[in-house]
Amino acid sequence: MGKTKNNKFKRPSFSPDGLPAAAVKQTVEESEDEDSPAAELLQKLQSPSADVRDYACASISRVVQQSQMIPGFLQRDAVRKIGPLLLDRSLVVRETAAGALRNLSACGGPEVCEDMVRQDVLTPLSALLRECCTGFDMSSSPTMKGQKHTAEDVANEAVNLLWNLCESSSTAVSVFNKAGLLDVLLHCLQRHPQNMELAISAAYCLHTVTEENEELVRSVNAAMFGVLENILSSTHTSMEYTLLRTLAAGSLLNLKSGLSSAQQSQTLTALATTLSHSLSLDTGELIPELWRAESARLATQSDHSDARPAGHEAEEMEEDMKDEKMNGRKPNDRMSKTNDDVSDLLPRDRLELREAKALLSAQQTSLEIIGNMCCSDDPSDDEWEEMSSSDESEMCADGMSDTNSSLFSPLCLSAELHTILLNHSIPQKVLKKAEFPSAAALELCSKYPTWKCLLKKMHRVQCRALTCLHNILSSVDTESLGGASGLQVVAQHLSSLVFSSAESLKDEEFLEAVTSALRSLLQIMATKNIPQCMTPHQLMIFCEAATSCELVSVRVNALAILGITGSSLSKEKNTADTLQLIGNALLNIAMKDSNLVVCGEALDALFDVFADGEEAEKAGKNINLLSSLKALQPGFRAKLRKEGRGKYSPDQLCVLDNIRINLKRFISYLENLQRK
Repeated sequence: MGKTKNNKFKRPSFSPDGLPAAAVKQTVEESEDEDSPAAELLQKLQSPSADVRDYACASISRVVQQSQMIPGFLQRDAVRKIGPLLLDRSLVVRETAAGALRNLSACGGPEVCEDMVRQDVLTPLSALLRECCTGFDMSSSPTMKGQKHTAEDVANEAVNLLWNLCESSSTAVSVFNKAGLLDVLLHCLQRHPQNMELAISAAYCLHTVTEENEELVRSVNAAMFGVLENILSSTHTSMEYTLLRTLAAGSLLNLKSGLSSAQQSQTLTALATTLSHSLSLDTGELIPELWRAESARLATQSDHSDARPAGHEAEEMEEDMKDEKMNGRKPNDRMSKTNDDVSDLLPRDRLELREAKALLSAQQTSLEIIGNMCCSDDPSDDEWEEMSSSDESEMCADGMSDTNSSLFSPLCLSAELHTILLNHSIPQKVLKKAEFPSAAALELCSKYPTWKCLLKKMHRVQCRALTCLHNILSSVDTESLGGASGLQVVAQHLSSLVFSSAESLKDEEFLEAVTSALRSLLQIMATKNIPQCMTPHQLMIFCEAATSCELVSVRVNALAILGITGSSLSKEKNTADTLQLIGNALLNIAMKDSNLVVCGEALDALFDVFADGEEAEKAGKNINLLSSLKALQPGFRAKLRKEGRGKYSPDQLCVLDNIRINLKRFISYLENLQRK
């Protein structure tokens, strides 16, 4: 049966609305009107009045959140015109200029970020960050307290811009290394007692730039490790501190090769403690509790200030959030799929809502870190999960043997890390997070507009937990999970998730996560001869939904699940009817799916289901398996020749060619059976 590689969480993507270079070029001709907002606002940047420059930057920050407006700014050299304002003599202008570039980078996408780096925006940005750090002590002085704009506010915008650029551009990371900006992030991190928002932004940026950055690891000194370890050992109980500790743990994991063996052991234990604590927090209890605390606080404020009735508080919050957006604020949530989610714009006085968001962000980040700990460091295509092969020792299409089988090998954690994860009950806590979010928390967040921003975050935590569970199942000794009975509990749990909500079968992110986890689990159960948990009817409902999904990875996982289940059933008595259902479903997809990888997975599953056994032989005859495979064979070969090298990666072609060979062999095998 085809094997899967564990899904490594990568740094988050930008919004799908981000503009690729082609889209920018295509739209440039439509934006040449000199009276456009871009031309007018960029002209105002040259004004001698700081107020006018501030207005222009804030307006640009707002306008570029509409992706169709971005080309008009880019063609007029907006980056080179806004960049110098990062060092404007006015602190207010510096902040709004950084906010404008921050939104441009976030809403424009990777291509725009690369272009910004090419236009040398990092030179003034680096200078700004260093100046901000020297002004931190002044910001907290009695004379500066209460002022609307401080060096820390400017630094927060600048760090977020740096973070956006480094997420999307390897060149930006290289510049970061050479410019020695690690010290700047260290400074910002150390401000957590005075400014948690800045510290969290710096922690996110550090988590990004330390990932797979050997050059940076070599330059890290004891001071950096000391700051991270101090954060990890902090005892503050707020959710924002929980998020800060979680991000510090992720950075320490990225930098662990710079530690001695003894230090690595201590760090792993501290890291597991931090992640375990984050996952142990019950969002179903804490989110309603935080909402009640906010309601009580707002009611008290309303009594004291004779404010509007409590029934208007949602409208007040939304107005505040709109004001934040006008000022060029941008969400800090770098884990979401869309970076222009207005609901993430949380004003500073919404303390409880910020705490709830920090809680969910901490849990999502914890699950990503654990998932990556259970991942191999081997490079692979993003399409790793789309590959499958019944016989990976076969020759590839180009005549060379497949040397990539290690990409599909079961992963093994070090004995020490394995023990640490189990001692902290990490697998059980991940499984708990894979449950659907609390009904009470979902109802509350659905009811109140300003808390709706948490709905997507709660579901995203669940999806991350399912993918993390897939990685754990592939990496941890199953006996440590309770053996056969423990695996059956997990199987029942996943089945209940799939069939408890019809809506969940329409959610692609959920389907991708749950099919990966189920595929991994069922493969393990099959190798240990543990009975499956889904009825034939449930199996077909699930696979019908999954195979109609647009995501190739979901369709591939569903077919693999059919193959694994069918292979197990073929060894049992009186299963021919179920095998016929499975066989017909697989044949239908093998003949009709437009993607060759999906067709190949369907064929691969057929080989496994009908490879051996009386029940399989009986079912195969009833569905005319031999004649059906003979009929589709020429089309599969022709499609592989015609589309192969243009649409698919070398690894995928290798696997598909193995399937072509195995299809020929399997047809010969069925013909021999028929002659007996």
